[in-house]
Amino acid sequence: MLLLFGILLCFAASKIDSTASNSLADCQAVAAAFQTTINYTANNIMSTTGVNVTCSASGVVCPGQTINGACVWQRKLSAVCRNASGVIKIRIQTNGLPPRCASVPMGSFSELNVDFEVNFNPDVDVNSPNTNLNTVSALSQTICVPTYSSTVPSASGFVNYGMPNIDTVTGVSVDGVVMYSSDSIDNVDPFYPPVGYQLERVDSCLAHCQVAGVYHYHIASGCMVNPPNGSITACANNTDCNSNLAAYAMSSFSNYQTKTVIGIAKDGHIVYGPYLSAGTRVTSGFDICNGMFHDSTGNYAYFATSTYPYLVGCFGPGNYPSFGVNCSINAPNSYNMSSYATSFINNSTSSAAAPNSNSVQLFIITVCLTIIYLHF
Repeated sequence: MLLLFGILLCFAASKIDSTASNSLADCQAVAAAFQTTINYTANNIMSTTGVNVTCSASGVVCPGQTINGACVWQRKLSAVCRNASGVIKIRIQTNGLPPRCASVPMGSFSELNVDFEVNFNPDVDVNSPNTNLNTVSALSQTICVPTYSSTVPSASGFVNYGMPNIDTVTGVSVDGVVMYSSDSIDNVDPFYPPVGYQLERVDSCLAHCQVAGVYHYHIASGCMVNPPNGSITACANNTDCNSNLAAYAMSSFSNYQTKTVIGIAKDGHIVYGPYLSAGTRVTSGFDICNGMFHDSTGNYAYFATSTYPYLVGCFGPGNYPSFGVNCSINAPNSYNMSSYATSFINNSTSSAAAPNSNSVQLFIITVCLTIIYLHF
């Protein structure tokens, strides 16, 4: 009986920590979701041969060539995984141009050289959050600032090989368009700001250009996985989009009500659409970073949500406070763990970060091994 108790105790201790699915095959499965134009790592993605996209040149600084009144550009995208001495890495290269037409109501429209490599789906621990913000002020001063994504956790092994200023980039969508932080230049929600701030305009694929011509997303769009053919309108000219942009964003995934890869974040974690494998839309269970432990294996990923910060709010895991940010009128008032996150906690969970379990786990393992040793 004592031996059985020791074995069960060891098993329980082993379940406290979790290991993510980050094999080469896991990485390659995610890379396959990207709409790549080449299947290798290029010296410079801009120098490769891409796939032509032809759209109206009216009112747009064409990022390609203007031919007979049409703007023709080439989108270019690569997603390659490799094994670097036992660490699986994914390298993303994109020129940032979409595989569809765009309605860009502000700025120019420019080709980019985004090129970074990062450890794929690194192991993280709910007991040791990367971001732990315990006051409304601390939360807002971090999540509501566009440049929070300039610093990537060291465990992610992030290396930038491309354009130098990608501080506000949080990741890259499977269509090659970059994902930006969830904030406007005014440090507020661009779509549901507090009173006194102006809404930002986007097209009906929910993307737009900033002043330098970088076309980007702040919120998920079905256009990421299913690019429309032909011209698209401005969101303001689409009744559903204009009346409730967040609901429109979620409805654009009506044909993708399973766990769907929509991108990769700069910290190496996957970004999924708004649904779990069971067809249930994610409305809770995520932390302040919009990340969630979503299976019993211990995988952590970001999910598209209808609430601010919409995609990647910070590099997680984060904590679960009982308050929200002050830079959005469409943010959660509190955060709660998924059932999977709760299962990885071996101590009581507070509204802030869960306590670190390393010393407790070491003690449990020591006791269980001692019991087994004494039995024999």
